[in-house]
Amino acid sequence: MARAVTQFNRGLYFECHDTLEEVWSGLRGPARDFFQGLIQVSVGFYHLGRGNVPGARSTFTKALGRFEAYPGRYFGFDLASERAGLQTLLAALTNEGIAVPEPPPSWRLDGLPAAAPDSPD
Repeated sequence: MARAVTQFNRGLYFECHDTLEEVWSGLRGPARDFFQGLIQVSVGFYHLGRGNVPGARSTFTKALGRFEAYPGRYFGFDLASERAGLQTLLAALTNEGIAVPEPPPSWRLDGLPAAAPDSPD
């Protein structure tokens, strides 16, 4: 999970998606949808970075749906902030010309030090 967080924070959304899929594919139980939501967030930012606003909007909406069943903090992740950020971003995506927000989003995981953007994963 630390690797995925570092990749996301570096803007490596496709790589983050791949890393999270490795984790997600082996999961069963309640955490599975949470990780699928994180995958969808990373895919949404990948779409957004490539100018695919409808794809980003759709994927972010699906992620929010997956996150509904979880508390504000889950698996050491501030899900309440993630939800709020996605809702704000979705409201802004009515403008077809929007790009990845500045500053770009970042994830924090309890117990994981904040890594510099250029640090190795």
